[in-house]
Amino acid sequence: MNSPYWFEVAVMGVLTAIGGILLGHFEAGAPKWRRVAKVFIGCGLAVLISATAGRVWFFVFLGVIAVLVVVVHAWLLPRKGINGWTAEPREKYYALRGWKLPEPPIGGRRESGDRS
Repeated sequence: MNSPYWFEVAVMGVLTAIGGILLGHFEAGAPKWRRVAKVFIGCGLAVLISATAGRVWFFVFLGVIAVLVVVVHAWLLPRKGINGWTAEPREKYYALRGWKLPEPPIGGRRESGDRS
């Protein structure tokens, strides 16, 4: 089966991977099923837009997503007193998302990503 929409799925997959690597800490409190669903919904929307309106509109869709990401991370989060790149202070970011702040590690043990 040779799908004409492999390009859209590949682009969305690569952008999702890069986004997860660079900005994944913003989704630390989100359930895993929601993070997985976002990938499938994003790929599905990309294919739907490309199939119904054409590849040019797929690129418009990508541009709109990019603008929304920049608005949230460069304007909205700093306006709320949260660093748009690091999501710090964590207390403010977790409160904005409606999440509970995780308990600190017991006995001074570090988490796997903690370099301090």
